[in-house]
Amino acid sequence: MHIGIIGTGYVGLVTGACFAEFGVFVTCIDKDEKKVSSLRKGIVPFYEPGLNELVKRNLKNGRLKFSTRIRDAVESSLAVFIAVGTPPRGDGSADMSYVEEVAAEIAREIKGYKVIVTKSTVPVGTGARLRKIISKKLTERIDFDIVSNPEFLREGSAIEDFMRPNRVVLGASSQQAVAILKDLYRPLYLIETPFVITNIETAELIKYASNSFLAVKISFINELSRLCEKVGADVQMVAKGMGLDHRIGSKFLHTGPGYGGSCFPKDTRALLTIAEQNGSELGIVQSAVAANEKQMTHMIDKIKKGMGSIKGKTFAVLGLSFKPNTNDMREAPAVFIIERLLKEKAVIRAFDPIAIGDAKQVFGRRVYFAEGVYDCAKGADAVIIITEWNEFRNLELPRVKKLLRRPYFFDLRNIYEPEKMKKLGFKYFSVGRS
Repeated sequence: MHIGIIGTGYVGLVTGACFAEFGVFVTCIDKDEKKVSSLRKGIVPFYEPGLNELVKRNLKNGRLKFSTRIRDAVESSLAVFIAVGTPPRGDGSADMSYVEEVAAEIAREIKGYKVIVTKSTVPVGTGARLRKIISKKLTERIDFDIVSNPEFLREGSAIEDFMRPNRVVLGASSQQAVAILKDLYRPLYLIETPFVITNIETAELIKYASNSFLAVKISFINELSRLCEKVGADVQMVAKGMGLDHRIGSKFLHTGPGYGGSCFPKDTRALLTIAEQNGSELGIVQSAVAANEKQMTHMIDKIKKGMGSIKGKTFAVLGLSFKPNTNDMREAPAVFIIERLLKEKAVIRAFDPIAIGDAKQVFGRRVYFAEGVYDCAKGADAVIIITEWNEFRNLELPRVKKLLRRPYFFDLRNIYEPEKMKKLGFKYFSVGRS
């Protein structure tokens, strides 16, 4: 089978490379000529473990191609996936202009039956809207189907998530379209992956509902962490005690400085906008969004309370991406925290194993970017761990203490044991632990 992928961002490129690995012939499209030129050489424009090798291997065997012309994908493909961005608007709703523009371009190139699949995260009702746009733009009367096939890829684990997913969701009104997508995903049937077959509107909502529920879990444990600090409880043991209940589960019950990234902040706000537009109230999701914002502010309060005045103090910030194993800085807690510290006239030294290039675009020369952990700590008044990269889990702590001007250590991911840190002479602060 031949398929087309429109958009070579995170979702589009991972989807295209993984389908190619399944033996499908894939043509990926992007308007950015420079990006396409790099991809043809096997150069991936973002960091995702294992993706570089996957792209190079399938380029070499001829199953993966890149082009700037949508026609190249539509002509040869039975299914065309839309995987362009849906960034948030000022009111929290998803900007659908890129999706709608691509749908119109696909329509102008259709010469025979096609299955048009939305991979992008889109509001409920998008499938019906795309059908109208494509029908209006068709140059001749041709049959086509719309399918909603939302992605559930975690940055840093995307290839594993695609190859061994928890589920595949297909929303469609046509049995022919469902059969084609099932055939495309046939390798997953062999490992007994559950398939959820439903209508388009339900599939569109499943994506938003899933991400919003996970955001609620994170915000819940973060709110509890603030209570734990007041009453002398240990939030990690509270989370362990909760997580052992199979009805609750342990995942996403890890406290920290708040959630970030390209999905949770955007999707929770978009879901609230969808609810408002339809006269419905989602109080729990609204509270999760508010709790997340409060958690990041609480981190600043914790630092100020621990150190007193922070004006003129130097902070060694470890971890800049919103989570480990990615260079994604979108809505990262590190951005919020650093900006607040800079506003209060602090000096920032920062290090991240992967995201420094992206961070330079955010902060420019306002931040000193260190070459490593120990260079970062040199002469600082405090260390702040914001992202739990593995290399931060086993630091040479006596060396860190010796490099610091003052022994303050703010562990916003609860990597280290409080008693051990105090014995080493650190003034140690964590989240939700007395």
